[in-house]
Amino acid sequence: MNIGVIVLIVVLVAIVLLVIVAYNSLVAARNKVKQEWSGIDVQLERRFDLIPNLVETVKGYAKHESETLTKLTELRTSWSEAKTVGEKGKLNSELSKSLSSVYAVIENYPDLKASENFLQLQLELSNTEEKIAGSRNSYNAAVNEYNTKIDVIPTNIIAGLFHFEKSELFEVENEEARKNVKVSF
Repeated sequence: MNIGVIVLIVVLVAIVLLVIVAYNSLVAARNKVKQEWSGIDVQLERRFDLIPNLVETVKGYAKHESETLTKLTELRTSWSEAKTVGEKGKLNSELSKSLSSVYAVIENYPDLKASENFLQLQLELSNTEEKIAGSRNSYNAAVNEYNTKIDVIPTNIIAGLFHFEKSELFEVENEEARKNVKVSF
């Protein structure tokens, strides 16, 4: 065998290995994004599942506050229809605003604030809010890592060849929703 052929074979093998390594790292990063989104989705679902209990507990004390409670129920119903990160992020922002309104209403009902059922819901919501914040940070870190791989050389070439698409960050839509929902009374 001629030395030129050997060099050509070595170069081709190196290129194939580079493609395989780059492709595998993109797949791993994409799967990490999906895994992290699953963590957020579970916590958001848990928060939306707590809403009927919150609504029923508050209804018993605040019968004339139905508009605020109806909005929470509507948001919960919309949750099952949301498919994208952006749609779920928007619902999350709306829910945060609505929960703030509910907590403002609750301030007027001292008996409700002392209710064992309400105190348990308050604790569960507080824990869930913390988990959502942590999951959002992990998800966004995974998205940043994945999107960076799509942008940098040489993985950007492989990403283009195999149609890898950037993932969407889970961002808060407005400044009010960036604040944690206050769940202590």
